[in-house]
Order: sequence, then C-alpha cells, then structure tokens
Amino acid sequence: MTEKSFFAGFGGQGIISLGQIWVYCAMKEGKNVSFFPFYGAEKRGGIARAGVIVSDGEIASPLVTAPDSALVMNGDSLPLCEGILREGGLLLVNSSLVKESPKRRGIKTVTLEAGGLAEKIGHVRFANMVALGAMARLTGALALTEAEAILKHFFPPDKHRFIPANVDAIRAGWDAV
Repeated sequence: MTEKSFFAGFGGQGIISLGQIWVYCAMKEGKNVSFFPFYGAEKRGGIARAGVIVSDGEIASPLVTAPDSALVMNGDSLPLCEGILREGGLLLVNSSLVKESPKRRGIKTVTLEAGGLAEKIGHVRFANMVALGAMARLTGALALTEAEAILKHFFPPDKHRFIPANVDAIRAGWDAV
C-alpha cells in the first residue's frame, strides 16, 4: 500500500501540523513516510500545503506531483488540488469554507463540514483534526487506533490539555464520512 496525499489551505488552519501528525501516526503504525511542507512567508493567511506519502514499502521520492488523495481546506486551494489529483483520485473538500464545486470529472469528491464539526467540539481550530479523521477513513492509509497515545508523544506537555478535543475531532471526522 502506498498513499500519496496533498493537503492545502491557508496559514493558520493547521495544514502543516496536519501533515506532521499524519506522518507521525503512520510511523507509529510501522509505515514508511515522507513529508514535504510548503508555506508562504506570512505568519497567517498565506498559502500552506503539505505533500505526504505513507507506504508499506520504500519511498523513492518525497514529491507528491499526482496525489491519490487531496484535502482542500479553503476555496483558493480547490483549482490546484483538483488539477494535480490523479485520475480516479479522492478530493475531500471542507464545505465550511469551500462553496464552489469542483469542475473536474473523473475524480471522487467528498464534502465535509470540517469547520462546523470542529465548532461543535469546541473551536474551529480543530477542523484540521476533523479532516485528518475523514482522510484516514476514506484513504485507508491510517488506522488511528492509538490516536490519543500518539498525540501525547507528538504534543509537548503544555498542550496535553487539548488532546481530548483533538481525539474527539478525529473521531468526528472518521464518523462523518
């Protein structure tokens, strides 16, 4: 199994953190990983993208040029993601912020109100974790059976108080698709 995924949004949505947690979870599940972030110089509001690869075998290149799946967290990222997605690939769209429908045919599109689900958990900032749960279920790349334990190792101790809400967000995304 090899899953090449591309996550895109704007700075402040936790795209880079999502990519880091994605590959950290995969490593803890015994898989090989690659993580290639890209972001603008702005502190918030600029572009944020991450290409990730999860594989049972060796990974030849960290570049994700024709992903199997893509996550679109904001409207500006939709044209890019639908354009680079491989034929038959999966496009997960955050319908909380993306109001347009993809124009491309030949791909599977799933919409998820990540922001709305995150607000029910406590804050819109958990939308990236909602998306993580949904992407994991839709792609089959991650089992996420040990999400809480993994997050305890990923987050520094002063952020551990947010782990229960992050786990709830991951479950909400998993259950929503």
